[in-house]
Amino acid sequence: MSEIKQQFVRDIERIAANQYQLDAGEKPGDFVELMLQYIGDPDPQLRDESIYPTFYAWIHRENKFTEGELRRLLLVLTDEQHLFYQIGSAGDDSVFTRTFSVLPIALILGQHRKQPFLDQTDFEHVKRALLRYYREEQDLRGYVPEGGWAHSAAHGADALDELIQCPESDEALQLEVLDAIAGMLHNGAHIFCEEEDERMATIVHTMLGKELLPIERIADWINSLAECGNWPRSRSQRIAQVNSKQFLRALFFRKTGPQSCDQRVASAIVGAEAKLNRFAE
Repeated sequence: MSEIKQQFVRDIERIAANQYQLDAGEKPGDFVELMLQYIGDPDPQLRDESIYPTFYAWIHRENKFTEGELRRLLLVLTDEQHLFYQIGSAGDDSVFTRTFSVLPIALILGQHRKQPFLDQTDFEHVKRALLRYYREEQDLRGYVPEGGWAHSAAHGADALDELIQCPESDEALQLEVLDAIAGMLHNGAHIFCEEEDERMATIVHTMLGKELLPIERIADWINSLAECGNWPRSRSQRIAQVNSKQFLRALFFRKTGPQSCDQRVASAIVGAEAKLNRFAE
């Protein structure tokens, strides 16, 4: 470990131990460059227990960054060295840089939702970046024994949930996000087992709760998920079927259960799940 990294680790651990408060004369900008450099470090203690919680505290809780600083941070997080670092690779440590870059993006969008500061160009940029990321990420591992959480589908879903609630989000974007969710569920390679389905269900639950899309459009999309049940039998078909079934169950039982659903949506979920459940009578 280099001397610079050793000092950074000491500093960020001190900051975390001090409830993310800085010493006299320090400011967040003194540490952000190195936080971004090591955002995807293979050591989960540094990446997941120190750097991300510090971003969370400084962006979400304490609002320590100016609007200009948040815009600049967003540009770095969405660049080819962060969100798209070695995009398309799978099974290596590059996934941590991508998935832990998407989490602070969600935090920044959350701040924008509360008090808008991104202009239309900024918003279009982050929208394109998140949709591209969700479609191009190939490493869908959840918990990696030797490296901790990767969780790309879940982290990306958190950011998409913030995106759809932004004031600039329109019906076309909502439909693009639904398409991206379907693509993730029908990924052809990975059955989700670390509650990624719950994080994706949150997006659709938000759309329903905040009436971001007409009920009919969401019901039609839910029905379309079941089409994979009629695909030719293959491993890819099986993955799509299992992921879609688990997602529908997560959505159905979210919060207060089926009683809170519009009847059209509840019927669509029940019908689609039945088509995907080969054990149903």
